[in-house]
Amino acid sequence: MSTLELNPQQEAAVNHVEGPLLVLAGAGSGKTRVVTYRIAKLLDMGVLPSDILAVTFTNKAAAEMRNRIRILKNAQVLASTFHSLGSRILRESIGALGYKTDFAIYDEEDSEKLLKNCLEQLQLGGDKKVAKEMRQQISTAKNNLESPDGVVDKSLGLVYGAYQTALKECNALDFDDLLYLTVKLLQEHETVRQEYQNRWLFILIDEYQDTNFAQYSLTKLLVEKHQNLFAVGDPDQSIYSWRGARYQNILNFERDFPGAKTIVLDQNYRSTNNILQASNALIEHNPDRYEKKLWSAGSEGEKITVFIGQNERQEAEFVALRILKMAADRSIPLDDIAIFYRTNAQSRAFEDALLSRRINYSIIGGLSFYARREIKDILSYLRLVISNTDLISFLRTINLPKRGLGPAALDKLAEAAAQKKLPIFTLCEELASDPNFVHGLKLSAKQHSGLTNYVRLIHRLRDARPSLKIHELIAELIAESNYLDFLKEDPETMQDRKENIDELMGKAAEWEEEREHPTLQLFLEELTLRSTAEEKTDLPSIKLMTLHNSKGLEFSLVFLVGLEEDLCPHINSKDNPESIEEERRLCYVGMTRARKYLYLTASIYRFMWGTFRPMRPSRFLKEIPVRFLQNSSPTSPMIQEESTSDPEGFSEGEKVYHHQFGAGTIQKAYHSSFGLTYDVYFDDSDTTRTLAAKFAKLKSL
Repeated sequence: MSTLELNPQQEAAVNHVEGPLLVLAGAGSGKTRVVTYRIAKLLDMGVLPSDILAVTFTNKAAAEMRNRIRILKNAQVLASTFHSLGSRILRESIGALGYKTDFAIYDEEDSEKLLKNCLEQLQLGGDKKVAKEMRQQISTAKNNLESPDGVVDKSLGLVYGAYQTALKECNALDFDDLLYLTVKLLQEHETVRQEYQNRWLFILIDEYQDTNFAQYSLTKLLVEKHQNLFAVGDPDQSIYSWRGARYQNILNFERDFPGAKTIVLDQNYRSTNNILQASNALIEHNPDRYEKKLWSAGSEGEKITVFIGQNERQEAEFVALRILKMAADRSIPLDDIAIFYRTNAQSRAFEDALLSRRINYSIIGGLSFYARREIKDILSYLRLVISNTDLISFLRTINLPKRGLGPAALDKLAEAAAQKKLPIFTLCEELASDPNFVHGLKLSAKQHSGLTNYVRLIHRLRDARPSLKIHELIAELIAESNYLDFLKEDPETMQDRKENIDELMGKAAEWEEEREHPTLQLFLEELTLRSTAEEKTDLPSIKLMTLHNSKGLEFSLVFLVGLEEDLCPHINSKDNPESIEEERRLCYVGMTRARKYLYLTASIYRFMWGTFRPMRPSRFLKEIPVRFLQNSSPTSPMIQEESTSDPEGFSEGEKVYHHQFGAGTIQKAYHSSFGLTYDVYFDDSDTTRTLAAKFAKLKSL
């Protein structure tokens, strides 16, 4: 096998034979090539394919690795995910734990149903929301290798124990058991452990920074005898702590495996040097990391463009127009352009801007904004505020939240409506006032109460409609329908869905501002036409995705948008230094996806939490040295200069402006060399919000 394609560091990693080795593979440094060439090298040395195990995190990555080995050496090597590996071991040896080898693997829905039964048997109720929350807690415990007796919360331990017993009685495992029971099996049964330690003499782990405690423990058990572990990863790209990933596993590698060698792959084959140096400067603000600096033998490239718009619409308009210009001037295919955002809700403004210019786009890892369940739910409610005849909207909303009207009851209502030749909602209005309106139609007390409450809700919204703006009507609908309680039934998605509803209110407020005679009917018509225009095509398209979904991808042109405090970094990380570090790594991952051109954008105002709010540019923008940036921001027409002096605490070229905003004040600091205007908002309840440490002095002005 020729190693002419490898640089010296890659070649050193490939030629390493025995003992533990950590390969710190920076973004775009060719780690997949190193892993596959390492396997090929072992095969050239006479190692049997059956003696080699490669483990990664996705089926796609495992399949790609197997395919590359087939091309290189025409050999079959076991490359699998951690969970597939656990399943393979348990199928062979789970009998030692008292299970049969033909066990079933329950999906999330099956697991929650079984847990719900356990809760009922323990007389703890069978609430779906409680079952889902308890299931998540048990999942966390298993990934931390905590047994039912080992969890701190004794009530959780009781339910957890009953759930595990029920699984075993069904000869079933849940997804987490594929790791939890595999580790338990190897820890408790020495002969089984030795069998697998002798089976795989060389083990390679990709994306080692993403391992959780169970995966880390399984790795240590399997390599304990021969210590031939080849771990590849990058702590600077560890962005999955919410899945249980522990980036400390890679930082502690040399402690866990005495005598381990470390090789750093810092030559990048993807991005320009300007992008790499800016990314290096950002990530250096994280103290807990391995020191490395990515570099490229390629060109310096263009500076990173920064744009700060007045609002999210202006931000999105800028991105859409710049896409058209860059695609035309630089001949960049649409498939090679991406927009990254921190939360799914942010896609709305960019979808609108792209649709209005007939630019094809596709959402990676999610649904288009107007196709999301919660958006369709709210729009269906609004359609019923306008019309009694919308059957589809009625069927979608009648049980949001549940009102006891199941399929059988709805069939009866539909038949009665057809007999009476009435729209189904009109029939419900009659039944709400007179349960005997339809002879022979029997509704239970619960069903009649639910139907009556539903009709009253629609009537209250109709009465409120003339005096409310559309975004206010949506807020009223959310409150009156208790829709947020319905969303809470799925705690894992509740935050994202609430953010999407907030974004819909923002869209409504923005839409009303732009029209002389806005009406609810016109608003709904426009959104219907917009969602119809989103139908998928096979044509080249811009890729829209969250920063988390961007990992492992690369594009010639990248827009990293919404770089504001409370968005990126996310508000949930606000008071946690470790979380801020992960948010910084997330931004770093997004930046290093760009090959040639990178844009960083933000807004001065954004509709959040039911109102337009002044935003502060992200601290991450301030952490990138000015020499790597170029400004493309418009001059803000709302800024009123009151002082051109340089107050104490500000460097030369910085000026302070003041502008009244409601009951508070926005004080603006302008840095002439950076070309950006920063906001700091003060009111009676918040007198210390700052954009950076220096700006704290603003409060004394």
